[in-house]
Amino acid sequence: MFGYRVPAPDEAMLISGGRRGLGGAPFRVVTGHGKFVLPVFRKTRFLSLAMSESEVVEKCVTRQGIALTVRAVIAFKVGNDHESIVNAGQRFLSDQEQMSVLTGRIFAGHLRSIIGSMTVEEIVTERQKLATEVLDTSKAEMAKIGLHVDSLQIQSIDDGSTGYIEAMSRPHKAAIQRQAQIAQAQATQAATEAEQAAARKQAEYARQTAVVQAEYNAEIDRAKAQAAQAGPLAQAHAQQEVLAAQTELALRQAELREKQLVAEIVKPAQADAERIRVLALAEAERMKIQAEAAASYDRVALDRMLIDQLPQIVKEASAGLAGANVNVLNGADGLGEIAAGLVGQGLTILDSVRKNLGGENGDVGSAVERYVGGRRAGEDDGPVDIR
Repeated sequence: MFGYRVPAPDEAMLISGGRRGLGGAPFRVVTGHGKFVLPVFRKTRFLSLAMSESEVVEKCVTRQGIALTVRAVIAFKVGNDHESIVNAGQRFLSDQEQMSVLTGRIFAGHLRSIIGSMTVEEIVTERQKLATEVLDTSKAEMAKIGLHVDSLQIQSIDDGSTGYIEAMSRPHKAAIQRQAQIAQAQATQAATEAEQAAARKQAEYARQTAVVQAEYNAEIDRAKAQAAQAGPLAQAHAQQEVLAAQTELALRQAELREKQLVAEIVKPAQADAERIRVLALAEAERMKIQAEAAASYDRVALDRMLIDQLPQIVKEASAGLAGANVNVLNGADGLGEIAAGLVGQGLTILDSVRKNLGGENGDVGSAVERYVGGRRAGEDDGPVDIR
C-alpha cells in the first residue's frame, strides 16, 4: 500500500521528520511491524540488526618482551534495545560497514593491552582467559556505540622467527614423544603377548585336538578289536556251555551207573555175605547146644537126639514158609532177618518138642510134626513182612 513501510525481521526502521522519538531521539524506531509514512514529509531508513564479524590481526608484545602476532575473530551486532539502535543509527546509519572496522580497532587496542600484561605461557595455555578479559574490558565501550559482542575467538598466536613457542613446546613434545614411545612399546608388548597367548592357545588347541583324535582312534581300535573278538569269544562261550552241559550229563550218568552197580553187584554180594553169616551163626549155635547137652548128664541122650533133629525142624519150618506170602523190603538185611527168624523158629520148636517129650514121652518126629502142623494151620493166612 502506498506510504506503508515494513522493516525486515533483522532490520530496524528509522523514521525521521516530524516529531521526535522516545527519549528525545531525533527519529522514531520501528521493529517487527509496519507503519504509514507520509511521502515527502517523512524519510525512512533501515539499520541492519543482523550478525556481523570483524577479524583482528594484531602484533602484540608480551610482558616478557616477546612479540606475538595474534589473530582473533569478533562476532557482534546492533543491540535489540531502543537505546542501542538509536546509538548505532546515529553513528553507522550512513555507513554501516564502519561497524566492523571500528569494532576491530577497539578489540585490537584491548588485545594489545591485555597481552602486554601476560606471559607467553599464559597466553598459549590460557586462551579462554585472554578472550574473556578482552570481552570484559570492551563491553562498556561497545555498548556506547550501540553494539553487542556475542563472542571472541583467538584463532592463532605466532611468535614469528623467535622460536619461543617452539622451544616452550619441546619439553612437552619430548614428554609426548616419550609417552608415545611408551604407549607404542606397551602396544607392541601387548601385541606380542597377545600373539604369544594366541600361539599358546593355538598350540593347546592343537594338543587337545590331537588328544581327542588319539582317544577317538583308540576307541575305534578297541571297538574294532571287540568286534573282531566277538565271534571267537561267542564261540568259546558256546563251547564252554556245551562242555558244562556234557560234564553235568556225565555226572548224572555216573550217578546212575553207581546206583546200577549197587543194585546189581553190591546188594547181591551183601545178601550173600549175610546168608553166609547167618549160616555161620546157626552152626555156632548148634555147636553151643551140643556143648550144653554134653554138659548136662541127665539130658545128654535127649538133647543129642533133639540136636540131631534140629535140621529136620528147620527144614519143616522152611517147608511151612514155602507157600507163605513173604515180602522182602530191605534186600540182604531182609534175607538175613528171614534166616534168623527160621533159626529162631527152629529153636522155639526145639523147646516146645522138649516140653512135649518130657510130658508125653513121645518121639521127636511126632512132636515136630504136631508143632509145625499147628503153625501151618494158624499162620498161613497173611503175608509176612521182613523189613
